[in-house]
Amino acid sequence: MALADWQVGEAAPPHVPRERIVDIRFAMGHAPNDLLDPYAATDALRAPGVPRLLYSPYPFGDKTQGTWTVAHYADIQRVYEDNAHFSTRGVAQFQLLAGETFPSIPLGIDPPDHGKYRRFLNVHFTPVALKRLEPQVRRMATEMIDSFAPLGEVDIAWDFGRVFPVRVFLDLMGLPFAMFEQFLAWEWEILHSRDHARMGEAVRQVIAYLREFIAEKQARPDDKLGSYIANGAIDGRALTPDEVIGMTWFLWLGGLDTVASTISQMFRRMALDQDLQQQLRDHPEWNHSAVEEFLRMQPLVNSFRLVKQDLDWDGVTLKAGDYITCLNSSGNFDPDQFPDPRRFDPARSANRHYTFVGGVHLCLGAHLARRELRILLEEFLARVPTFRVKPGADTTVTPGLLSIRNLPIVWDPK
Repeated sequence: MALADWQVGEAAPPHVPRERIVDIRFAMGHAPNDLLDPYAATDALRAPGVPRLLYSPYPFGDKTQGTWTVAHYADIQRVYEDNAHFSTRGVAQFQLLAGETFPSIPLGIDPPDHGKYRRFLNVHFTPVALKRLEPQVRRMATEMIDSFAPLGEVDIAWDFGRVFPVRVFLDLMGLPFAMFEQFLAWEWEILHSRDHARMGEAVRQVIAYLREFIAEKQARPDDKLGSYIANGAIDGRALTPDEVIGMTWFLWLGGLDTVASTISQMFRRMALDQDLQQQLRDHPEWNHSAVEEFLRMQPLVNSFRLVKQDLDWDGVTLKAGDYITCLNSSGNFDPDQFPDPRRFDPARSANRHYTFVGGVHLCLGAHLARRELRILLEEFLARVPTFRVKPGADTTVTPGLLSIRNLPIVWDPK
């Protein structure tokens, strides 16, 4: 694919050179495909002769303007680690569509204030804390797997992938599982409808519900994370209402989709690649490195930053107020960082991918997600024999959070 194949004539701000204007929506989770590696097309963004800084004029997320974009690992690293020039203010601020002004905490807070919120929440996300949670996570996984293992078939995306990690998250927060379907319906509107009116209405309903939840936990505290936030204090000061809803809202938004999409894509790859599946069965000692490789090759989120001050870079000027998007869907396959990057290597070492983003805003739930996936891979392969995609099933993927809605897999029951 040449640069001319994805250059577009859409309008952009005057300081953006015309030759840098491109359509990167295919790399942003807007273009379904049926490839074993759904992210293969992003290699075009790092092809020889392609500028390292490009500009997409199309609205993204909850924003109405375009965005600069970087696709090389080193450039993504620079954006994530340069807090002097790049801010997370405005990232995942869907609440603005509902007229709310509280920040998403901790993601929407820059250093140095970011650190105090991160430390407050980390109490529930350290490896030690999650080790205590592991027996319960494992029990949830095995109970669900054992319920369908004798049947020889399951829709791994709809009936398992979207349920298992959300059950873990809801239990961690103290949110009722009875709200499961409603939560996912709201979340679908917010993250996938791409209609600002619908997004805003869903956000209003979510925030109204979460404020009632917070009030309940303040009246009747318990030992769950939601109650810890609702009744929390930092440095002896009680959290403000905006801080409490900012944390609760952000965790709600981030806890419902990412692991579910990762599970669906992980099982799709194993079902389509029987050799890989057998390798994982033969080498259980690769469990940790294999999960890391699944994560690297399934970068669901491309995270953006706000440019805080004018910056000259790669022959162009980024203006204060511009946005810049880090295409993890490209950087995770940069050969300068990962040898033979398109090969799935379940024993790959030094796998420093950006699926969980990077810098001080590394995903708060990364340890939990890894633990869930490791437990799942171990228990599923131990309980279910060699599986494959059900004949005739659609294996199309939207490479991003939308991912896979349905994926029936089958096996010969023991």
